[in-house]
Amino acid sequence: MADEIVLLSSWPSMFGMRVRVALAEKGLKYEYREEVLRDKSPLLLMMNPVHKKIPVLIHNGKPISESMIIVEYIDETRRLYDIGKKIIWSTKGEEQETGKKEFIECLKLLEGEPGDNPYFGGENFGFVDVSLVTFSCWFHTYESYGNFSIEAKCPKLVAWTKRFLEKESVSSSLADPHKIHDFASGVRKRLGIE
Repeated sequence: MADEIVLLSSWPSMFGMRVRVALAEKGLKYEYREEVLRDKSPLLLMMNPVHKKIPVLIHNGKPISESMIIVEYIDETRRLYDIGKKIIWSTKGEEQETGKKEFIECLKLLEGEPGDNPYFGGENFGFVDVSLVTFSCWFHTYESYGNFSIEAKCPKLVAWTKRFLEKESVSSSLADPHKIHDFASGVRKRLGIE
């Protein structure tokens, strides 16, 4: 997890405190915006138009609501991001192998979450699905530099990803995996890794 993080909350909210603890534990910098619940800000109403509740985490302009979902998002997003870095940016074989093993373990854990449901939230496409499907753009790059197949290790997760790519909202929003690979390759060359 990187880039712009904004938390909309209210100081006495135990649910907001939960999110602040998770952000602090992960060492993530964020902008905190205090909400006065009797006079909700236009930003809160725009980011959570249905429930109009706090906390709301805004990550690069995308809102995530419900404190437990936010905490899970922070935990899994940061963990996948950190582990993925070991696979792509490391030149040390042992560190890369450790990263690959941890990454696959994390993906297997995620693979079991939806159970027989089509989505992480049950029958409906939700924020956790949106949060996780973006990692699929990087799968080709992880596989290429880590020399493994995610589909061989986590076939249900890859099937879940392919199902999402059938949704116009997803397929039109995600970056091309080969362009991601080219981007990572360029960064590796600039860093002297390749």
